[in-house]
Amino acid sequence: MTDTILVLTEDTLAAVDVEHILSLHPDETLAYRVLVPADTERNVVSAIIDHLSVGELKEAWDEVLGKEPSRAQATATAQEQLDASVAELRAAGREAEGAVTEDDPLPALRAAVAAGDVREIAIVTYPHAVEDTFHQDWASRAREELHVPVLHLYSGTSELG
Repeated sequence: MTDTILVLTEDTLAAVDVEHILSLHPDETLAYRVLVPADTERNVVSAIIDHLSVGELKEAWDEVLGKEPSRAQATATAQEQLDASVAELRAAGREAEGAVTEDDPLPALRAAVAAGDVREIAIVTYPHAVEDTFHQDWASRAREELHVPVLHLYSGTSELG
């Protein structure tokens, strides 16, 4: 039976993200299961603060003017991100599959861990100033609830969350 690394991401995994994830277990044969939430619920205030905290003024303004995507739009976007992420892992020679989850991915993480074979969870997100500071981010919540190792990587960087 092959151990599984569960990967939760809010966007398409970049090549550098895959490289970082695979470097954790370079000489082992592992399966990777990618989860991408269909994000239909935005916290506008948190999103604005996140953008302002990294100097993204235009993106913050876009959040003010934006609207939440429909369920169909969010699911289609998540499926595209999932397909590209799984393809990136497979291109690196790894066994990979995935699924789109609901807005809150914790129930899907909980179910995957309960099903067995999950060795650890790698969560790849952009920095979220409010959630990260108050430990309400996915990684903090997963650590508290699931009792398996959880690594939080910031997308496109080697920084840990």
